[in-house]
Amino acid sequence: MAVNASAVKEIREKTGAGMLDCKKALEEANGDLDKAIVLLREKGLAAAANKAGRTATEGTVESYIHAGGKIGVLVEINCETDFVGKTDQFKEFARDIAMHIAATNPLYVRREEVPSDAIEKEKEILKAQALNEGKPEKIVEKMVEGRISKYYEEFCLMEQSFIKDPDKTISTLLKEKISTIGENITIRRFARFELGEGLEKKQDNFVEEVMAQVNK
Repeated sequence: MAVNASAVKEIREKTGAGMLDCKKALEEANGDLDKAIVLLREKGLAAAANKAGRTATEGTVESYIHAGGKIGVLVEINCETDFVGKTDQFKEFARDIAMHIAATNPLYVRREEVPSDAIEKEKEILKAQALNEGKPEKIVEKMVEGRISKYYEEFCLMEQSFIKDPDKTISTLLKEKISTIGENITIRRFARFELGEGLEKKQDNFVEEVMAQVNK
């Protein structure tokens, strides 16, 4: 069902959960505010928002090397205490993120890191494409904004669908871990190396290869 924007805003103010999470909870609850808040709390998303502002300087630098040494990833993931950083649950989360990065090749952690000139250039390309498709100019701007959202979903780690569970974004997965572990957790930065990157070579499907390793 369609949800009221003011209701989404109200739930967000009460729980601190993300706008998209609030909207989904309202849809699940058929517009019932109280039920939507309960759903957010059950999923740990409201609690995660309360922890998100706390300082996280401990954690780990996790590595993932794809079979045969074709691809390698280093990712820094922070938590609040050294104790949590050494737990199996935190380490498993870090491994999953490193493997995900190997498979999907994001360029940024979050959309705020995308340079403004890169977005402007992408908008120009998308606008030209839409006009070349014969779309009316009055709706081109809306189409461009929609396609820019897709750009963020493709290249920003936090907005990508998690390879092990495509129904969740990395952002949602992170919030769940914050809730279950009980500390603020942040994905700070990553580096991804691909054998022969920049050289002319056969294209490999790393998503399929990495998932084959996951499913063994």
